[in-house]
Amino acid sequence: MNIATKLNIDEIKTKFIGLNSLVRNKPLVYLDSGATTLKLKSVVDEVVNYYSASANIHRGTHFLAIKATEEFEATRDLVKTFVGARKKEEIIFTKGTTEAINLVATILRGEIKKGDEIIISALEHHSNMVPWQMLAKEKEATIKIAPINPDGEIIIEDFSKLLNEKTKIVAINHISNSIGTVNDIARIVALAKKVGALTLIDGAQAIAHKKVNVLDLGCDFYCFSGHKMFGPTGVGVLYGKEELLERLPPYQGGGEMIKDVTYQGSTYNDLPYKFEAGTPNIAGVIGLKKSIEFINDTGLTQIANYESMLLKEATSRLKKIPNLTIIGNAKDKGPILSFNIKGLHHDDIGTLLDQQGIAVRTGHHCCSPLMNLYKIPGTIRATFSIYNTLDDIEKLSQGIVKAVELL
Repeated sequence: MNIATKLNIDEIKTKFIGLNSLVRNKPLVYLDSGATTLKLKSVVDEVVNYYSASANIHRGTHFLAIKATEEFEATRDLVKTFVGARKKEEIIFTKGTTEAINLVATILRGEIKKGDEIIISALEHHSNMVPWQMLAKEKEATIKIAPINPDGEIIIEDFSKLLNEKTKIVAINHISNSIGTVNDIARIVALAKKVGALTLIDGAQAIAHKKVNVLDLGCDFYCFSGHKMFGPTGVGVLYGKEELLERLPPYQGGGEMIKDVTYQGSTYNDLPYKFEAGTPNIAGVIGLKKSIEFINDTGLTQIANYESMLLKEATSRLKKIPNLTIIGNAKDKGPILSFNIKGLHHDDIGTLLDQQGIAVRTGHHCCSPLMNLYKIPGTIRATFSIYNTLDDIEKLSQGIVKAVELL
């Protein structure tokens, strides 16, 4: 019995909205899950249910407020278990990965002084670069870049040499959004700990594709977005170690994050509410619970094995296309395949694939420095998920050949 049969992909596909869409009168082949996944029907239904009889959460004594609060906090409990955190107080809801990273960069301002160093890798998304650059500029600290080899893997020996007593923060992605490299996070965190550095992991591309246990990884902070895991946009999660979140100052001021307010000053709320000022994306958080339940029911190991099979097959087929070069050949990769065609612009290929109903992403993928490192303006990126099939890969391969012929 093959992996697809074990998972019953046909049944899984019925759980998603949009798979049967027509794009330019062609059946949709959706290969852009790295940007955002298609949404589960159960997620959409949950969001609609909330808005059909909605109320604000916490403090309310009426039925709708109590119900919304219970559902909201049930998601927090589920996220805690999903990422292996010790306590639900360590789970902070945000707008997404980008806000989570900005939150951490902001609350760590007091931990950084002139001459300190922050390490990121050459693989980072702009959202895990710019907040640290802003912090470094304000505090007159230095950003150091962990280099990669030609295959797109962090050179651990060179990363180790960057670490010293001045290193205060190490911020690395779990899986590269642009070329798919899976980084050895547990090893990177262990090395960072030796010099007392704090560690933040951008898990946006990992959370729906591999099992994450923050205690096993040993990181101080881990963040991800709901829309990368079949859930709503505008909602994300920051995990932070309780002792750090207790010690660090709030991110924003306002309602919910306070215990008591007078004209003279305020007392901050307990965790996790200390970092959740204002009315949150209640519907998004409640909807996120359904996406996590789907992943748990399907099984992350099963999902990972199936997506690995798709990646392997896609890589094999695309390598046979003349003048096609795959960008990023790490030994361990997520379901992300970036490539270029010699002499042709990535946007032109993407446009012609779109004419055939095939959705891919083109450009620098918010990784301009990485593209510059490879001396290319961008790539064509196909990303795979649980609802993709070998037939999608065949259509992609044929679509590329047709696009090349037209150009």
